[in-house]
Amino acid sequence: MTLDLNIDVKKLGKVAVLFGGDSAEREVSLMSGAGVLGALRASGVDAHGFDPAERSLLALKDEGFDRAFIALHGRHGEDGTVQGALELLRIPYTGSGVMASAIAMDKITTKRVWVAEGLPTPRWVSLKSQDLQRERVRTVPDELGLPLFVKPPHEGSSMGASKVMGYSDMQDAVQLAARFDTEVLCEEFIDGQELTCAVLGEGDAALALPVIEIRAEQGNYDYQNKYFTDTTQYLIGQLPADQQAQIQALVLKAYRSLGCRGWGRADLMLRKSDGQAFLLEMNTSPGMTSHSLVPKAAAAVGVSYEQLCLWLLAQATLDQKTPLSPLSPATPTT
Repeated sequence: MTLDLNIDVKKLGKVAVLFGGDSAEREVSLMSGAGVLGALRASGVDAHGFDPAERSLLALKDEGFDRAFIALHGRHGEDGTVQGALELLRIPYTGSGVMASAIAMDKITTKRVWVAEGLPTPRWVSLKSQDLQRERVRTVPDELGLPLFVKPPHEGSSMGASKVMGYSDMQDAVQLAARFDTEVLCEEFIDGQELTCAVLGEGDAALALPVIEIRAEQGNYDYQNKYFTDTTQYLIGQLPADQQAQIQALVLKAYRSLGCRGWGRADLMLRKSDGQAFLLEMNTSPGMTSHSLVPKAAAAVGVSYEQLCLWLLAQATLDQKTPLSPLSPATPTT
């Protein structure tokens, strides 16, 4: 895989690294943003940290920023809202556009797109607020089997997610997920290897990075094990070449089907019984912390953290590539 790393830093202009925000993933975003900001500055970019939870996005225009690196995670950062604001401000930004960001942030809508495209994803049940009564919740394991996963469909970093081993655990798991969301996603458990695969680029030119297998203690790749422990193992290049190629091809289809661009990372399960891969979700603003997976995959193909940040920044763009025409004055009628 090759990336054009010959980037003229001066042409990137004044850059805002958006991080922090007001989502449940604020802590992770602060870590991602600090890493990106340091890397861009080390590369000679005129980069500045910008926390939308503390300042109005209008300041981006007032202060003459030319582009934005989105290191926000979760709601109001990864869900199309910030992307829409930047479209209106005419400030190019990293990552997917408004629609792709909004779809990918909603795990249930993402699954519906993938099913329509014939792509494999675990079976699921969606529980709306009116479905959270104990009688309905107890029927979900009958539909999906046990164990199963319960999670809020609009959160990342395993926020509010639980693995349910028995009927007696269902109500607590659903109540936890409902603290984060108005809808609850119950998902079939796939017994096998936990994988992730990052993608860089757009459309037919998009490239899949090496597949990473994740081995967490007791198989629990939760918030703590993702960001704050060093016991989780990340195995790169351990899958047979033909199997890795098949997974990469699947991830590219999943990425393109959602209309993603810039970069993204798909999480998958590889079923132990038959080697079938199942798509779980697509992250359109992946973590960039010291424990994050996209930098690890990039390093495996010789792209440093600093080079990755600079390349992503250089891809910043808008959905609406040309300025909107001003409205013509109304023609008076006679």
